[in-house]
Amino acid sequence: MQLFGLTLSIPKDVYEPAEDSELLAFHSRNLKGKILEIGTGSGLASILNAKTNPSNPVLATDISPEAIECAKRNAEANGVSNLTFIQSNLFEKTEGKFDTILFNPPYLPTSKEERIPGNLNYAFDGGEDGRKTLDLFLEEFEKFLAPTGRLLLVQSSLNSMERTILILKNKGFEVQILDQKPFFFEIVYLLEAYRIM
Repeated sequence: MQLFGLTLSIPKDVYEPAEDSELLAFHSRNLKGKILEIGTGSGLASILNAKTNPSNPVLATDISPEAIECAKRNAEANGVSNLTFIQSNLFEKTEGKFDTILFNPPYLPTSKEERIPGNLNYAFDGGEDGRKTLDLFLEEFEKFLAPTGRLLLVQSSLNSMERTILILKNKGFEVQILDQKPFFFEIVYLLEAYRIM
């Protein structure tokens, strides 16, 4: 698969980049500084940023060991060396502060009967209301964000963008919609949040 000049190889047990992944990668590709991507999947956004900005230290995490192995292989295949991968559940193994945090959470409302077998389920399963992982992320992310840092977050119309914006504003963040793409059953937004200084 070719995207943004990168060659990506994606096994069946790793989330294949779709329009939501491309939205995040496109808007984060030129960001400078220390970058953290939570839930990197195939590595698209992290690899693109690291390749475009060789002086950036980039850290990419994912709960799925298959995703981490896939992203490592893709980074090597594209000649990227300023990128570190860690298997981690959200911020579990993360330390330090970052200039930008990227996250494309699993946002599909998913009942127990709709879960798919294996670790690929992590990429889709947002719990009953689609917010299970998103809300856990929003509880913690600002501890890892530099004072002037920013968050780029993929948000679906399926799981209450209003609630996400309210949580961020209550934490003292300004929020704007950077971009959006309509699909046949939802709209996917890319939100940018930064502290009100």
